[in-house]
Amino acid sequence: MRNRVAARRAGRGGVLKRLFAAALAAGSLCAGSALAQVALKPETPNLLFWSPDQQARGYLAMETVYQTRTIAAGPRIHALPLAGGTIDPVFTHAGKTWTVDAYMEAYRVSGLLVLRDGKVLLEKYGLGRGPQDRWTSFSVAKSVTATLVGAAIQDGSIRSLQVPVTEILPELKGSAYDGVTLRQLLMMSSGVRWNEDYGDPNSDVAKGPTEGLKLAEGKPGLNPVVAYMRTLPRAHRPGTMFNYNTGETDLVGILLARAVGKGLAEYASEKIWKPYGMEADAAWVTDPGGLERGGCCISMTLRDYGRVGQFVLDDGVVDGRPVLPPGWAREATTKQIDNGQAGYGYFWWMQPNGAYQATGIFGQSITTFREDRIIIVVNSAWPKSGGPDLRDGRIALINALKRTAQSAPR
Repeated sequence: MRNRVAARRAGRGGVLKRLFAAALAAGSLCAGSALAQVALKPETPNLLFWSPDQQARGYLAMETVYQTRTIAAGPRIHALPLAGGTIDPVFTHAGKTWTVDAYMEAYRVSGLLVLRDGKVLLEKYGLGRGPQDRWTSFSVAKSVTATLVGAAIQDGSIRSLQVPVTEILPELKGSAYDGVTLRQLLMMSSGVRWNEDYGDPNSDVAKGPTEGLKLAEGKPGLNPVVAYMRTLPRAHRPGTMFNYNTGETDLVGILLARAVGKGLAEYASEKIWKPYGMEADAAWVTDPGGLERGGCCISMTLRDYGRVGQFVLDDGVVDGRPVLPPGWAREATTKQIDNGQAGYGYFWWMQPNGAYQATGIFGQSITTFREDRIIIVVNSAWPKSGGPDLRDGRIALINALKRTAQSAPR
């Protein structure tokens, strides 16, 4: 079965690669790098400004666009059986009545999955995607990285969340990261100044990769992300102020790889993909230093997104064996700092509707209602990275799916 899926993906990947290359050649966008992944072709346009056609093709096949490493699945597959019934709610949003299909078309959804008690209540695809096709996660990867930090604490590779960042990354000594703990990084509260404005070419998220490469030039062993981050000044006392910072999530990935002595893809395979039973290999983009990005871009199947959510909801326990420290999953997915909204945990967002959520730009999310044991996965290709109009539409969909799931036959 897995060999057939792999062969199908290989053939489909070749077709997608040719189609996407043609789309890039026909596009009018300038080449450029806004995030710290490495394009396989120099003419690849800025990821943040792909056309709808480039999104639909590229999000399906990121490994043909950027350098990646494989998160290997194993022979075991964690079953996601069908529930006793299915759901297909109709809901009202912005003065209009919506079906699920109408929402998916209007909001460019490639995959929608609803689980309750680990059983499938709804599974739908769009934008040419099928069950065997992967889709990029964007910042949903941050929540996976945080989960792997928990695994590293459980296996003793990291002694605690209170470890100073500079203890594992001594290259940061003498910078604004002196005195910052791993926990503060996971809470987005290092106090180091950072500008995450995707539309500002002078923001840190835009210029960091290029500047980092320059700073690391001629310095063997110095990762370009670390090289850039250690130049940033302090803006607040550590632990006191939330500031969304993708650079620091990449930094956590580098720290984690250093602590466990292997790449994040290998570690994710060892701790989650193989033991928990993901159905397919995943692809994780790498940074200019060749390390997997802690803050972005794991490509996986829709059902494997659901399994990530289920793994955390199950407290990271596999066959009675804890992969995560006792209580880690609940702590990580509970408010640890005020972010001006419902709160933030360890690379997980709290939601006003009581859920916790892994979130990525352009419409990626894993939303979990802990007490109801409901998980809702949405993969999309929104026309822009985010905004209240897009978020409000997704919230309306998720709330409708939750209400319907609560009353569905078991």
